[in-house]
Amino acid sequence: MTKIVLDAGHGGHDPGAVANGLKEKDLTLAIVKHIGHLLGEYEGAEVFYTRTDDRFLELSERAAIANKLKADLLISVHINAGGGTGFESYIYNGNVSSATIAYQNVIHAEIVKAINVTDRGKKRANYAVLRLTNMPAILTENLFIDNANDAAKLKSEQFLLQVAHGHVQGIVKAFGLKKKATATQPKTDATPAQGKVYRVQVGAFNDRKNAERLAEELKKKGYPAIIV
Repeated sequence: MTKIVLDAGHGGHDPGAVANGLKEKDLTLAIVKHIGHLLGEYEGAEVFYTRTDDRFLELSERAAIANKLKADLLISVHINAGGGTGFESYIYNGNVSSATIAYQNVIHAEIVKAINVTDRGKKRANYAVLRLTNMPAILTENLFIDNANDAAKLKSEQFLLQVAHGHVQGIVKAFGLKKKATATQPKTDATPAQGKVYRVQVGAFNDRKNAERLAEELKKKGYPAIIV
């Protein structure tokens, strides 16, 4: 089994970045739950969360959870701030394995492919959650909460699903995961809202095939979806 630890940045008394009526801690949790939900379609993927509700965890606690599980990958999801725009990813700026670099290359590319935003590049930083983990760890910064255009996208649940879809496709490609013969509903509270139809906007993707693929996956998971 491939053990994936999903870390929703911030939480509890630490809201993360706040702007345009949004809180980073809420967005990261929504994205992480969607990632876990979509990964339920794949064989050999065992998903764990550092948090599934609005609680505070020290950075060292997040890394300790992944280390104790002997995870194969930790992905820490964040929303950026500081007046920029677009997506970027980080790995530790110290000694890292070749697998860490390879996973960043693949996952970063799939996220960029899934969302039509500025690619700010693959970066390195001395972030605790990257430094303290014993396995490959990647931190993603998904748009800027204090940029009005980015915030408008982040207010769309369908866009958050696209972000999650990119993360999932990256994980699937990095670890060679295969679809389950019969997809089962994973145990998560990220379930479809009753009566809601997700509109997958072709224009939000670089490639129409990616929009079609997301729509198909959403339908299989019980999310009513149409391509517009």
